[in-house]
Amino acid sequence: MSDRKMRLGASVRGLGYHPTGWLDPDVPADGAINFNFYLDLAKTLESAFFDIFFLADHSAFFSPNIPEGALGRSDGGAEFEPITLLAALSAVTSNIGLVATVSSTFHQPFQLARQLGSVDHLSGGRMGWNVVTSSRDAEARNFGEEKILEKGLRYQRAKEMLDVCFGLWNSWEDDAFPRDRERGVFFEPSKMHPINHKGAFFRVDGPLSQPRSPQGRPVIFQAGASEAGLDFAASKAEVIYALQSDFDSARAAYASMKERVKKFGRSPDDIRILPGLMPVVGETRADAEAWKRQSQKDLDPIVGLQRLARHFGDLSKYDIDGPFPDEVKSISGISRSDLYLEQARREGWSIRQLYENAVISDQHLEVVGSPSDIADVMEKWFTEGAADGFNILPAKSPRDIHAFVELVVPELQRRGLYRTEYESTTLRGNLGLPDVPSPWV
Repeated sequence: MSDRKMRLGASVRGLGYHPTGWLDPDVPADGAINFNFYLDLAKTLESAFFDIFFLADHSAFFSPNIPEGALGRSDGGAEFEPITLLAALSAVTSNIGLVATVSSTFHQPFQLARQLGSVDHLSGGRMGWNVVTSSRDAEARNFGEEKILEKGLRYQRAKEMLDVCFGLWNSWEDDAFPRDRERGVFFEPSKMHPINHKGAFFRVDGPLSQPRSPQGRPVIFQAGASEAGLDFAASKAEVIYALQSDFDSARAAYASMKERVKKFGRSPDDIRILPGLMPVVGETRADAEAWKRQSQKDLDPIVGLQRLARHFGDLSKYDIDGPFPDEVKSISGISRSDLYLEQARREGWSIRQLYENAVISDQHLEVVGSPSDIADVMEKWFTEGAADGFNILPAKSPRDIHAFVELVVPELQRRGLYRTEYESTTLRGNLGLPDVPSPWV
């Protein structure tokens, strides 16, 4: 049996990925702004030896009144800022990695390196940064701009942002702070290295106002699906969130990314690829299928259409149970919208079938069934070259987190696919990623 173990994260923003989650009496409707809700999730996931507690995020509140009357029907507008929440959770967890989504399009590198580095210190080396490039004008308007940067410029800014942050996280040598009371020396000036960066987007002198962290720097996550995004991930990321719902496509994408990193002088072992997985689990397959049917029945069509509005505009003038209209095109300019459209055409879905089957799982793999059913799919993807693990997307929180931990994790452990204890106290160590050597050694 191979010693290689599956890596698991959980995407825990809000009340889950299904729009009816907040309507479920078993879901705390105020959970997304309730610290104890997230504390329960973090403790549950840590008890199951998860690698990653992951918070997605956007820099704008996006809940359009499209179609008319949709506004206010979906949960949203009441949630924590990710770094703040993870800083609080760092004090009450011990091993699980804490990963925040933060846009590289608007933030300044010195402040961001300091914030992320601070949580890395507070947590003993468990911080991760999911680097995103914002895509919406609504986000730009929250940062004093009218329009979002052109896509190519967004990735140029992101690359420079990471280069600056890496320099700042390395701006002190490992032993730069002797705090020697006898000599009266708090830090060694010769071991301080300002970066004196002057680039296209940023001017930053440095050094950072904190030592190197226990894991050298936060672990870098990325999820871009465009060609520019894939190159950015291959050059900089250590964990890649993959958007795949078909095994053959996932295996091809996995092999392609492992090969792509080589052109940037990196080893394929330097990255972990984690496709998103929405497991709808029941004690039996029939239980899981019944639960999904009821959840879909509870979904108000106006909310389903609102979910599609970002990608295709107002579709309410069409028959939602008729063929997907030929004239409908993506209006967002993001990769996921094109994937939705391709899938609707390929599967012959109606508008209703698209929002029920694709938008709810965010285009990721969805598996409905018993613990054994779900473990079978995970094992195939893991052992046959399509994944290094998975990012679990709960349809409803905390219901689906608890169900996965209680029912699926023991099955994965029984098969020898998943750990029974943590190997490290750092995120980098538990993921089996290489150390970040100091450039000053």
